[in-house]
Amino acid sequence: MIRKVLGKALGFFGYAVQYGCIAHCTFEYLGEIVICSGPSMEPTIKDYDILICDNLSRHLYSIHKGDVIIAKSPNNPGINICKRVIGLEGDKVCTSGPSDFIKRHTYVPKGHVWLEGDNLENSTDSRIYGPVPYALIRGRVFLRLWPFSAFGPLQQNPNGRVIKD
Repeated sequence: MIRKVLGKALGFFGYAVQYGCIAHCTFEYLGEIVICSGPSMEPTIKDYDILICDNLSRHLYSIHKGDVIIAKSPNNPGINICKRVIGLEGDKVCTSGPSDFIKRHTYVPKGHVWLEGDNLENSTDSRIYGPVPYALIRGRVFLRLWPFSAFGPLQQNPNGRVIKD
C-alpha cells in the first residue's frame, strides 16, 4: 500500500518537473505574455495592454530599429521596461533630454541599443540612462492580445530621430 502511494507521488512529481522544465524553456527562449503599465509608450501601448513577446528574436540578433522591445531596466534589474529601439550599435542618434531644448548627437556603442518611449514627455529611457546593453533585452513585442478592440500585430513605427551615416 505504501509502495503504491509512494509510486503515484513520485510519478506525479516527475510529471510536474517535466512540465515545469517545458514551461521554463518556452517562456525563456520562445516567448512570453507581458502586461505593460505606465505612460511611456502611449499612444502605441496603453496601461495594462496585454502583449506577446518573442524572445527568440533576441537570440537570433533580429532586433531592428522601430521594434518595441521588453528589456531589463538598467537602473533597476528587478523590473522590465517596454521601449522602442531608436538606434542600433554604430548609429548616430539625435536626442534631447526631457527638459532640454538643445539637440545632441550620440553614437550608440558596440553591443548596445538606444531605447526611447513613444511618449517623450513622460518616459525614462536612454536619454536618461544612456545606451542599453543588448544583453538586457528580453524580447520583441509582436502581438497585442488585450484590449480585443486593438487585437493584432504591433505595427513597426520607426520615427525620424535616427541619422544614418
